[in-house]
Amino acid sequence: MRREDLPAPDTGLLLTHFITVADVSRSRAFYADVLGGRVVLEENPCIVNLANSWIIMNPGGGPTPDKPDVRLHPPTDLSTATSFLNIRVADIWACYQEWSRKGAMFLTPPIDRKAELRCYMRDPDGYLIEVGQATGLLEGILADPPVDTG
Repeated sequence: MRREDLPAPDTGLLLTHFITVADVSRSRAFYADVLGGRVVLEENPCIVNLANSWIIMNPGGGPTPDKPDVRLHPPTDLSTATSFLNIRVADIWACYQEWSRKGAMFLTPPIDRKAELRCYMRDPDGYLIEVGQATGLLEGILADPPVDTG
């Protein structure tokens, strides 16, 4: 492990994404082998450098002194999401084909949403990951607003 590989800025800040996982080695393999990330630290916590960011993962657990009323666990209801990782790519079809070949499970193929082509996949714990390629947005074309289902 080299200090310059870790998500530790000399000044300012940088953004990382922490996920609670059921099996660190399985998740590490997904983010490194399927998505092409680079393992910076194997465990405690596992850190994978993916593109220009880091995915940090650890098993769930009970409260700690700095989060005394919080328990961490992987998703339990795959039909509900409150946040998700968003990966922006230059060629969505190439990523879709390559990652599918490597075992990624996509919900659908890429769909044209006017502003972008996008699709979603799940990691081994069920976390939702959006994969998108800006298309119409680059020309000022926006996506349709979300449909109100409430």
